Amino acid sequence: MADLAKANKYQKENRIDKREKPIFHVTPPVGWMNDPNGFSIFQGKIHLFYQYHPYRDVWGPMHWGHCISEDFIRWKELPPAMAPDMDYDAAGCFSGSAIETEEGHALLYTGVMEKERTDGTKEIVQQQCLAIGDGITYEKVSINPVISFGQLPDGFSREDFRDPKVWREKETYYLAAGNINGQGNGQVILFESEDLREWRYVSVLADNQGKYGRMWECPDFFPLGQKDVLVVSPQDMQADETEFHNGNQAVALIGVYDRKQYRLLEEQVISLDYGTDFYAPQTVETEDGRRVMIAWMQSWDMNIKPAGQKWCGMMTIPRQLELRDNTLYQKPVKELEKYRRDPVVYTGREISGTCMLPDIRGRILDLTVELLEGDFREFTVSFAANEKFHTSFRYIRDTQTIEFDRTYCGMVRDAVCQRKMKIKKVERTLKLRFLLDRFSVELFVNDGAQAFTSTFYTPLEAEDIIFQCDKKAMINVEKYTILLDGEEGEDLCERI
Repeated sequence: MADLAKANKYQKENRIDKREKPIFHVTPPVGWMNDPNGFSIFQGKIHLFYQYHPYRDVWGPMHWGHCISEDFIRWKELPPAMAPDMDYDAAGCFSGSAIETEEGHALLYTGVMEKERTDGTKEIVQQQCLAIGDGITYEKVSINPVISFGQLPDGFSREDFRDPKVWREKETYYLAAGNINGQGNGQVILFESEDLREWRYVSVLADNQGKYGRMWECPDFFPLGQKDVLVVSPQDMQADETEFHNGNQAVALIGVYDRKQYRLLEEQVISLDYGTDFYAPQTVETEDGRRVMIAWMQSWDMNIKPAGQKWCGMMTIPRQLELRDNTLYQKPVKELEKYRRDPVVYTGREISGTCMLPDIRGRILDLTVELLEGDFREFTVSFAANEKFHTSFRYIRDTQTIEFDRTYCGMVRDAVCQRKMKIKKVERTLKLRFLLDRFSVELFVNDGAQAFTSTFYTPLEAEDIIFQCDKKAMINVEKYTILLDGEEGEDLCERI
């Protein structure tokens, strides 16, 4: 426990000033954050853990950071929940999930250890471990690991065996974990247990058949509407012209769960987000029956934060998922609406050339722009703008595409700056909802039929919003500032 106490002490003594960070997105108190972990409800509170390295602003020995909320928006910081302090997790407490049980809040996570081979080289071994707690403090069970590499079928990787997602059906617990098979392809494998301690291998729930990247990280499996959804985060994806981009990303396999074969019969595979910064999503079912998803708002290969910034990583806004008309919709949780203030509305406003609208500006806001009609071919919304900086989305009508460009956001690194998205559900009008929170944008197209997420670390004095149209367009605009108790800049991530 000494390592955990050390991390908690460091966190308390080195917290980053709230004025340097986003307002309504979860960020680490200090240091590095990646994958959401243990997104769950315990004793009526929403818990979010995350991969955490408090001591530096880059990835390092993985701890579990921790925060709680009552509404998905206002978060309270808690002490770190776990540190890599046992033989079986000395190289890191990697990602996992959580579930409420009769004995407490159960955390299932990947313990990483390094074993020395006879030739002196090191082998990385990943196994699944269990900790039980009361919502604040957690204790690792004495019989860890609860799923060892020795329980894997022949040919399955014991180095790439991680990120357990746990759920319960009647009296049985199930656990899905990412793995690589003997052919080097990603797969999700399934285990079952009655007590979270003794687990049996069941099946390969799904595999990528050589189509979707290599290792499948951070699986999540859940029913949605009349279908079943498996969310995975593939590494080393090859770009597809319209649906997938190169590198790391998050995809959803939608189909039907064959409970006799314990296999997902996939019917479609889609990107969850078309932006530059969205990875490792995890979901929770709320007490009112919603399926809510949150993700790490960054990419492994594109860390563009300024060199002097002492924190790194943030989470997306939690998003409600809905499957209808064979389309997976996602939109910000409804709880965000109670933090919206100072509405500014324009109805049937004609836009031509380049212009700004009075009171439509800022870096912490909820902005909806609806394109109604006009003879335009291109329409652009630029934000975080001034005479030097801007980031933009451009709608190209003829091809029904949206192009993103952060070339002039202020970054000085070699990173992806442009990306385009094909609009799947073409409606009579085009509705674009932008969430801005100082250093990020989340775009929801046509009520969430598609989403696009990106970071940009533009200096905060750039806060203009500019509309540009090659001919004429009629638009509706609705803008809210996101505030707490009427004071802009108040930190929603409170501390206890």
